Amino acid sequence: MGEKIKVLIVDDHEMVRMGLVTYLSVEDDLEVVGEASDGKEAVRKAKELQPDVILMDLLMDGMNGIEATKQLQSEEKIKIIVLTSYLDDEMLFPVIEAGAFGYLLKTSSAQEIADAIRKAHKGEPTFQGKVTQKMLERMHSSQKHETLTKREKEVLALIGKGMSNKEIADTLYIGIKTVKTHVSHIFAKLELEDRTQAAIYANKHHLI
Repeated sequence: MGEKIKVLIVDDHEMVRMGLVTYLSVEDDLEVVGEASDGKEAVRKAKELQPDVILMDLLMDGMNGIEATKQLQSEEKIKIIVLTSYLDDEMLFPVIEAGAFGYLLKTSSAQEIADAIRKAHKGEPTFQGKVTQKMLERMHSSQKHETLTKREKEVLALIGKGMSNKEIADTLYIGIKTVKTHVSHIFAKLELEDRTQAAIYANKHHLI
């Protein structure tokens, strides 16, 4: 048997850490080399212990899992798998952009977590079905967004600011009929029904 895969567990709940240690200790090829209760301790212990894989919680007091993941980006050897109870866009996408190699929910079985660790160690990302679905939706949404012309993006941004067609026309120095045409094209391309949905889209995609 080769060298064991070294794992660092990061979670602010002691019982969760204890459970993970128990789960992983029965796997012959895995070794828990340390635990951390917040992001700051995780960064310190990761640099000290040089684990192969980190199981990273997201919501923790002090430094959260997203910030810790960002700080550990330079540690290329270490693969970070998020293990959390949350599947919010506000957490999922920032931590993936920060360099997370996988994203699992705490409803995952012990076997799923162990398998994700092995895959990460081999350079294979792991995302649960619900996570993958959200990523595909985001990709599809981004593709729709890319179909807008530069002027349509400008109009959408102003809709996001709550402007009326007349205010948009005055701001962009174009006719109100032209604004209405742009708005119609935006609704069609983004599959939106009204200005409220357009404003939500503009804010969600940081177009303002």
